[in-house]
Amino acid sequence: MNEPAAQASRSQSLHLVLAVLLVVYIFNFLDRQIVNILAEPIRRDLGLSDTQIGLMTGIAFAAFYTFLGIPIARFADKPSTNRVGLIAGALVIWSAMTALCGQAQSFLQLLLARIGVGVGEAGCSPAAHSLIADLAPPEKRASAMANYALGIPVGTLLGMLIGGLLADSWGWRMAFVVVGLPGILLAAVVLLLLRDPRCAKALRSAPSPHLPRTLSNREALAEILGSRAYVLVVAAGSAAAFLSYGKATWTTIFFQRTHGLSAGETGFWFGIWGGIAAIVGTFSGGWLADRFGKVNRQHVLTAPAIGFAVAVPLAIASYVMTDWRWALALLMIPTLLNSLYYGPCFSSAQGLVKPEARAMASAVLLFSQNLIGLGLGPLFFGMLSDWIKPVAGDESVRWVLYGAAVIGFVPAFFFWRASLRLNEELDRKGP
Repeated sequence: MNEPAAQASRSQSLHLVLAVLLVVYIFNFLDRQIVNILAEPIRRDLGLSDTQIGLMTGIAFAAFYTFLGIPIARFADKPSTNRVGLIAGALVIWSAMTALCGQAQSFLQLLLARIGVGVGEAGCSPAAHSLIADLAPPEKRASAMANYALGIPVGTLLGMLIGGLLADSWGWRMAFVVVGLPGILLAAVVLLLLRDPRCAKALRSAPSPHLPRTLSNREALAEILGSRAYVLVVAAGSAAAFLSYGKATWTTIFFQRTHGLSAGETGFWFGIWGGIAAIVGTFSGGWLADRFGKVNRQHVLTAPAIGFAVAVPLAIASYVMTDWRWALALLMIPTLLNSLYYGPCFSSAQGLVKPEARAMASAVLLFSQNLIGLGLGPLFFGMLSDWIKPVAGDESVRWVLYGAAVIGFVPAFFFWRASLRLNEELDRKGP
């Protein structure tokens, strides 16, 4: 096959992979985040505290998601592993466990079902990131990662919208069942449409001197942690996730508890407008990184650094508003700005390591993001709300969100520090 034809084939393959993986990731975040809009009805039904909500929405999922992500990523990095099959199997597990959440009769049962969702979802993103990085050329990698990352705002939007409407109409239990079961059918579609280009058959047909070598655990960790820029990206991404997951849970509760909206109203208004803002921000972040990164690699992370800093006063202003409409309108801008980071963050992580350690690089970044962000963000803000409730009363969540807004300077600082090292380090390991 001549070079233009080979490039066209590769481009078509990348487009198909990105389209299918985007749908998978939408289901990933739909099943993961629907619990946020359902948290208040669940709290009333099961008599939970704000701390228990934080445990259910955060650490119960994140603990198993993060700790299983590392060994699954090592498995995904093996040349003989079929990453498509791994993603499909993970999809079946987390979809089934999401449906089981609707059968929970106690806090413990719901906690165990959420753990099951985390176990399944641990197999998705490291393998998906590795697959995308193998197919996308370095100059288009941030946009490709951002395309995959659109699953976050779209899945969250659908979770808010569908979850809220179903909760108001049929109850929170049916909401879990309705969003969970279709994922099992999607797994069959994934197996039907996608093929791993690094499949075992292709490897067996290649001459043995050209077979890629699997790095040991020590070598893989040394590879990724040997990059100062990568370590700073992990710190920035973790701080960003801490705010993202923490505010996602408690902002939905804020609109219900402080502004008096129902779960359905919150899911509709906040889900749609917040989702649109996050979609625009995620797409723009990848485009800006590729556009200005061509001029200076440092600018791959410039937009996230500026975005998080500018979002701080705007977020505070939105939480001050007493009219929920003004609060929602103002909140759209910081939501957009805080969504610029995903494509630049994960494309940088992939470019800073050898191809043999790419799934591991994503897994370590996801480990830190989800343990600190998803695990501790909702829990920390929930504990803080319970702690200040004797003083703040029903306004405790509003005051917690003020503090969350100010923490936005932390990821801004780390993204800026990481950007200073990208010219020296990015893609020095090869395409």
